[in-house]
Amino acid sequence: MESIQPDPAAIRRMVAVFGMSGFAGALAGRALDPLMGELAQDFATPHETVALLASAFTLPYALVQPVLGPVGDAFGKRRVVLLCIGLLAVMLAACALAPGLDSLFAARIAAGLAAGGIFPLTLALFGDTVPMAQRQLAISRVLACAILGQLAGGAVSGALAPFIGWRGVMGVCAGAAALSCAVMAWDARRRPAPALPTAPPSIPMVLRRYGEILRTPAARPLYLGVLLEGMFVFGMFPFLAVLLGQDGHGLLRAGLAVTAFGLGGFGYTLLAPLLLRRLGQAQMMRLAGASVALGMAALAAAWSAGQPDLGIGGALLVGLGFFMLHNSIQTRVTEVAPLARGSAVALHAFCYFLGQAVGPVLFGLAQAAAGPSPALLLCGAGVLGVSLCLAGQRRGRGDG
Repeated sequence: MESIQPDPAAIRRMVAVFGMSGFAGALAGRALDPLMGELAQDFATPHETVALLASAFTLPYALVQPVLGPVGDAFGKRRVVLLCIGLLAVMLAACALAPGLDSLFAARIAAGLAAGGIFPLTLALFGDTVPMAQRQLAISRVLACAILGQLAGGAVSGALAPFIGWRGVMGVCAGAAALSCAVMAWDARRRPAPALPTAPPSIPMVLRRYGEILRTPAARPLYLGVLLEGMFVFGMFPFLAVLLGQDGHGLLRAGLAVTAFGLGGFGYTLLAPLLLRRLGQAQMMRLAGASVALGMAALAAAWSAGQPDLGIGGALLVGLGFFMLHNSIQTRVTEVAPLARGSAVALHAFCYFLGQAVGPVLFGLAQAAAGPSPALLLCGAGVLGVSLCLAGQRRGRGDG
């Protein structure tokens, strides 16, 4: 574990260096989403099959977390992040050069595996090197870079694809990852590399470490909370076009709602210094839950009252509250196992993506049983309950 470095200049440099990698990883994950129709036409394949390219990135991203966490703890988080961003650049270039759909799927899966080692291990590294008093603000700035990458993914694709095609878009993503890798390698030369372990971590040791983390009283509520948060917030996303499409413009409004969600998250990163200073972390988490609940109520009203435009404002509130709560959970997770932060944060990311995977299934069942409005209200109440429980979990200095 690296020593704590309270130097503000060192923290700003870390935010810039690792923010670039977070941007590149998020850009790679979202850039193909608007191009599925072009890909289906290019490969003469049904759209439903090509759409699985999204899961081909996100599922490996989630499943690799329990592996990369202990690897980062053993071999050095900075070293593993550098390796992963370099591999991501190579795999994105392979996507751009893929001769067929099968090879594109293979390269996309490898890109997801590589991207899985960037942001979670970055959080763990910030836990090692940034004092707790400045940690949430620093992580929120890296999170802002990742949100910008998500927003830019669709914008870059839409703007450039007509001129350079989907292969060119993948090439741009590869270039962004390669630039981030070069900057990180240059920054790494300014500091000594951690010593390599005498032996790689064994499977029994890794399982024992995860068992110890899960037995930590402070850890279990955080992991359950982030699983429920991901489930309640992201369950509605595949249904947005239907929820906001009573007048036939569902696809347009769904895109605007997703953008509004991201803008809400970016708004949080701008407000984070003020919120943390005025409210403290715990009170801010309560406000986050209320924001999500209010946003879900607006989405429910948009459906029941036939006012779909109201749902875009609701998505903005959901994004603001979600990232406010999620960033607070991220910060707390960096403290649950100081000697195994890579493993602790990787487990957090695994639970988060598991919640995202389960959420749409459960939302669909709830919608079928009770209708869209009750399902949305239930999701809002669920996030509010998570925020209130976690806000009361710890009342240390600075928590509010």
